[in-house]
Amino acid sequence: MPFLNRVEAGRRLARALTEWRGEDPVILALPRGGVPVAAEIAAAFAAPLDLVLVRKLGVPRQPELAMGAVVDGAEPITVRNEDVIAGAQIAPADFEAVRARELVEIERRRRFYLGSRPPVRVEGRCAIVVDDGIATGATVRAALRAIRRRAPARLVLATPVAPRDVVADLSDEADAVVCLETPEPFWAVGAAYLDFDQVEDEAVIATLARFPPDEGSARSSAPQP
Repeated sequence: MPFLNRVEAGRRLARALTEWRGEDPVILALPRGGVPVAAEIAAAFAAPLDLVLVRKLGVPRQPELAMGAVVDGAEPITVRNEDVIAGAQIAPADFEAVRARELVEIERRRRFYLGSRPPVRVEGRCAIVVDDGIATGATVRAALRAIRRRAPARLVLATPVAPRDVVADLSDEADAVVCLETPEPFWAVGAAYLDFDQVEDEAVIATLARFPPDEGSARSSAPQP
């Protein structure tokens, strides 16, 4: 049964995540699409909301095909999809050019979305990473590895929809994976929604404004590794 929209998907995910509600959770969204989903979980749990700034590395001239992903941090984490890189015959210089461009975009988004807002403290807490859906898993894998570096007590991945084999692969990166729908065959994330309109930058900022900075946050606006 398709989700009405991201809000409904987030509410259904919140119900599926109830067992972690009492574990001092922090909700970490992948923008932009993951933000309205994560906001419903954060509201249901009275938990802080923050972003994981990660970008897909698209194949040149075929940007929807992911050859990897890169995530923000003092030492940015890069995940490579070696099968795609080999199949598309991507030269190292071309890969690095795309990576550099996406790091610039990550920095733009960090300043635009977060400004001086301090990052939420993750260490010792239950970190729940949320996206509105997963296709190949490269972007989410990079996000999970970045959050793992921040030493959460537990790392949970939550998404409304993903391919079954990708969910199995990502179970190596998280302590738990909660996925509501694993359609076979899997066509696209948007196919699981009746309303899958693009989430605009302004909507991300407005959503974050509903959640005050976490009292346990580091008092710095610099990105954490």
